[in-house]
Amino acid sequence: MLQVVTLAFPFFGVILIGFASGKIARIDRSGLAWLDFYLIYVALPALFYDLISQTPIEELARGRFILATTLSTFLAFLVAYAIGALLGERDPKIGTIRALVGSYANVGYMGPGLTLAALGPAAAAPTALIFCFDVALVFTIVPVMMSLYGGETRSPLQTAFLVIRRVFLHPFILATLVGAAAAFLKVETPAPIQAIVTFLRNSAAPAALFALGVTVALQPVGRGAREIPALVAAKLILHPLIAWALVTSIGDFDPVWVKTAVLMACLPPAATIFVAAQQYDIYVARAATAILIGTAVSVFTVTTALYLVTHDLIPL
Repeated sequence: MLQVVTLAFPFFGVILIGFASGKIARIDRSGLAWLDFYLIYVALPALFYDLISQTPIEELARGRFILATTLSTFLAFLVAYAIGALLGERDPKIGTIRALVGSYANVGYMGPGLTLAALGPAAAAPTALIFCFDVALVFTIVPVMMSLYGGETRSPLQTAFLVIRRVFLHPFILATLVGAAAAFLKVETPAPIQAIVTFLRNSAAPAALFALGVTVALQPVGRGAREIPALVAAKLILHPLIAWALVTSIGDFDPVWVKTAVLMACLPPAATIFVAAQQYDIYVARAATAILIGTAVSVFTVTTALYLVTHDLIPL
């Protein structure tokens, strides 16, 4: 248990420090702009590039793993959408944001640091694959749903171009594609550049977790959303169970890949859900509440998942 606490405590400890800083300092949210830019466009892309460029290319072409993990996120999305429709408004726009709460994990800010710390470098490839295809799924579903039900005037062709642009121009995915090209061509990064990349990637996890804590602290908290506990339960409990079931049934994967799928799925709702809610001006305060509650409860659920993973208690 001490090993599990040692793994989990730095992650949630830094989030807590960020949360406390946001509550105490009360600096305007705009003060995070440059840190957000550094994370999204510099540090985390360096991390993903470094992970993928050093991964054998054959490990990045596991279609069954991509199918299993992406399908698990989509099924969790459908379940969360149904939960929201049963317990709250039946507006498809609101339902889309609610469904993200129950399905879209914080795979960018928390995922790589947690899986690599718990499972080592072997978790790099499955972590990157899950991130890339979960982002592609979400950046496809949200614009399509909002175009169909949100009163937007985009044509189907404009929506398709929007999806393609958001997916393939995302800094994390661009970095992953460049890293995959380097792995395929067996290009070695020159030592001086590699030193910079290593320096940047080492800063990614603590900076991301601190920014997450501050972001959660500064978000407005809503009231009266009785569906939020059920959505959080779907995200933290049902999603990892679906991921485990699909990964173990669809393919015969290395134990590290199975464990990575479970760890990535058990992460709390992504802070970017709040950004999506703001963009479409729906479910904003309640999305913030769900992220806050999900992050707090995940202290226990993620720690439990880490215990199961590190003690080989997950059936493979």
